[in-house]
Amino acid sequence: MQSLRPSRPVASKLPKLGKPVLAENNQPSKVEINQTKRSPSSPQGGAKKRAAFGDITNAHKNPQLLQKKKEGKKEGQKVAIKKTKNAPTSDVTKNNELNIKKTQKKVIVTEEPLPEVKEEKLSNEERKSVPAKEIPAEKVLPPGVEDIDQDSLDDPFSNSEYAVDIFSYMRDREEKFLLPNYMEMQTDISKDMRAILVDWIVEVQENFELNHETLYLAVKLVDHYLAVSVIMREKLQLIGSTAVLIASKFEERCPPCVDDILYICDDAYKRDEVVAMEMEILQKLNFDINIPVPYRFLRRFAKCAHATMETLTLARYICELTLQEYDFVQESASKVAASCLLLALQMKGLGGWTDTLLHYSGYQTKDLWPLVKRLNFLITYPANETLKAVKDKYSHRVFFEVAKLPPLDMQRLAEPLQS
Repeated sequence: MQSLRPSRPVASKLPKLGKPVLAENNQPSKVEINQTKRSPSSPQGGAKKRAAFGDITNAHKNPQLLQKKKEGKKEGQKVAIKKTKNAPTSDVTKNNELNIKKTQKKVIVTEEPLPEVKEEKLSNEERKSVPAKEIPAEKVLPPGVEDIDQDSLDDPFSNSEYAVDIFSYMRDREEKFLLPNYMEMQTDISKDMRAILVDWIVEVQENFELNHETLYLAVKLVDHYLAVSVIMREKLQLIGSTAVLIASKFEERCPPCVDDILYICDDAYKRDEVVAMEMEILQKLNFDINIPVPYRFLRRFAKCAHATMETLTLARYICELTLQEYDFVQESASKVAASCLLLALQMKGLGGWTDTLLHYSGYQTKDLWPLVKRLNFLITYPANETLKAVKDKYSHRVFFEVAKLPPLDMQRLAEPLQS
C-alpha cells in the first residue's frame, strides 16, 4: 500500500510583481544609483560596447541615430555630474566604493609572483636505487588447461580478475567450517527431525523466491548452531526459521521481515523469541557466517566443463538432495559440488573429469568416486519418500524436469570412472 505523504506547497515559478519604476525626471536619486552599476553609454535595453572590438552594433549605418545617441550621452553625463554634487552620498554608493577597494586589494595580492619550484634532478645512481613498480606476472596454466576467466574479463560483474583468489580463499575457509558428528550430543532431536526441517526450509525458499545461496546458507547455519548447542525439539523450527532470516539478510537484496517469518511459522512463536534466537545464533557462531556452500563451487566447476543449463540444473538437484541427508553434513562443500557435477555429466553422457576440472577443483576422479557412488544411491533409493519438496521442485518444467531422469546403474557408472 502506498504511503500517503503530506502535500507540499508548490512554489510558484512566476516572479513577484514589484512596484513600477518611475521616470528618470521624477526619481533622480535612482538614476544616480543605476549609473554606478551600469555605464551611461549603455542605456537600459541597449547593446553594450566592448572596448576590444569597438562598436559592433548597427548604429554606424544610420548617421542620424548615431548623432542622437551622442547628444543623449552628453546630456546624461551632465545630469549625472550635477546630481552627484548636490545629492548626499547614499549607503549604496559607499558600499560600492568599499567593494571596489576590496577587489583592488585582492587583485594586487594575486599579482605577486609565485615562488619558483626547483625540480630535483636525480643522478644515475639514485635512479637505479629507486625500486620499479612490480609488474604482475601472467598466470601460466599447465598444458591442456583452459583459462575459463579469459572470455569474461570485460564483464565487470563476473570479477574474472579476482575469481582465482576468491575461490582459493573459499577453499581455505571451508576447512574452518567442517562439521563434527553433532547428533551424538543431541538428546531430544534426531536425523529424521532435521530432514523434516530442511524439507520445510526448501518450501520456504521456493515460496519466498529466495536465492539458492540463501537456502544453502540457512541449512549451514542450522548445522553449525546445533554443533555447539544442545536444544529441545520444540525449538527446532524456531532455529530453522531464524536461520532463514539471517541468511536472507546476508544474501538477499530484499530479505523478508520478522513478521513474514512469524507468518510462515503459523504464529507459533512471538516476535521477541525470533529476535532473541537471532542474537543467540550469531553470538554462538561469533558472527562469522560467511560459510562456503556447495552451490558457489558448483557454478564455478560447471563453467570449467562448459555445462549447459540443463546439466547444471541436474547437478543442482543432486546437490540439493544432500541438504536433507545428515550423512553428507561432514563432507566439504567443494567436494560435494565436484561429485554432483561428475555424476550429472555421467547421467547426461558428457564424459568424465577433464584436466581443466582437475586444475580448478583440485580433485581427481579417484577422490570423488566414493562420494559419487553414495550420491547415485541417494537418487535411486531416497531415505524418506514423504519428503518430496526437492523432488517436486525439480520436476517442474522450469527446472527441465531433471528429477524425472532415471538414475544410472551402479555397474554402468563404475566402468568409465574406474578405468
